[in-house]
Amino acid sequence: MTSINDCKLYVITGENYHRGRELLDVMEAAIRGGADIVQLRDKDAAPAELLEKARALRELTRRLGVLFIVNDHPGIALESDADGVHLGQDDLPIEDARRMLGPERIVGISTHSIAQARAAEKAGADYIGVGPVFPTGTKPGRAAVTTAYVAEAAAEIRIPLFAIGGIHPGNADEVLAAGAKRLCAVSAVVGSPDPAAVCRDLRERIERRWGGGLGRGESDGARQAATSIVLNGRPGTTAAATLLGLAEELSLGEKRVVAERNGVVVPRAAWPETEVAEGDRIEFVHFVGGG
Repeated sequence: MTSINDCKLYVITGENYHRGRELLDVMEAAIRGGADIVQLRDKDAAPAELLEKARALRELTRRLGVLFIVNDHPGIALESDADGVHLGQDDLPIEDARRMLGPERIVGISTHSIAQARAAEKAGADYIGVGPVFPTGTKPGRAAVTTAYVAEAAAEIRIPLFAIGGIHPGNADEVLAAGAKRLCAVSAVVGSPDPAAVCRDLRERIERRWGGGLGRGESDGARQAATSIVLNGRPGTTAAATLLGLAEELSLGEKRVVAERNGVVVPRAAWPETEVAEGDRIEFVHFVGGG
C-alpha cells in the first residue's frame, strides 16, 4: 500500500458532478489514471449510506493498492477500515481523531492560512490540504487563498501538503510553480467524461515539474534534471517545466514582461501550458516605466 509521503494525486468523490454514472466506476477510472489517494466526501448521506459507500470504496482501493480516506467521520473510517480521516477546521480536533484512530491511521486536515498549517503540523497531522487555491463550487462562499498561500506553505511546512480548490489541467502548472508537489482535485476529475485522462494529465504535470522525489523532509529545491536552453541569447539551464515556471525562477512572474519562445511571442495566459524543452530559445523582454 502507498505511503502518504509518496502520494502525488488526491481525488475526492463528488457524485453531483457525474449524475448517471456509478461512483465506483468513476473512482476506478481516476485510480487507473494515476490517483494514488481517494477520499469519500458526501455531506448529505445518512450514516448507513455513507458506511456502505465507504466499505465499497475500501474494497476498490485495497484491490488497486491506493489509500482511502473518509471525510469528517473518524467512526466511519474505523468501521470501514479506511486508511484515515480528513478533517475540516470546525471538525473534531486532530488530537481527538488521533486518539480514536490510533497511530497507524492517517489524519489530515484542511487549512486556509499559514497559521492553521503551523497548528496542524504541531498537532500531529499527517498531511494538510492547502486551499481553496481558486474559487470552487465544492467550497461555495469561501475566498480563494491563491497561489501565495501555496508558496508560503511549501516553503515552511514539512509534512505533505496537497493544493486543492478549482485545480484543473489548465492551471495546475501555476500551482506547481508556486511550490506544490501534490495536487488534489474534485470536479475536474469526477466531472470529466474521462476521469482517467484528466488524472494522467495532472500526474504527468506533477512529475515533469518535480520528478519522483516526494519524501518527507525533501529539500524544497529538488526538481527534475536541468533542461539546456538559450535564455536571452546566452546558453543556460533551467529546472522549470513551463514558461511560467521559468518566469518565476527568474523572479519575473509579476513583472511587465513579454515572453518569446523560439521566435514566437507567447501570451501570458498561455505560460502555464507552454512547456520548456531542450534547446529552446527563450527571450524575456522587461518593460520599465509607462508610456
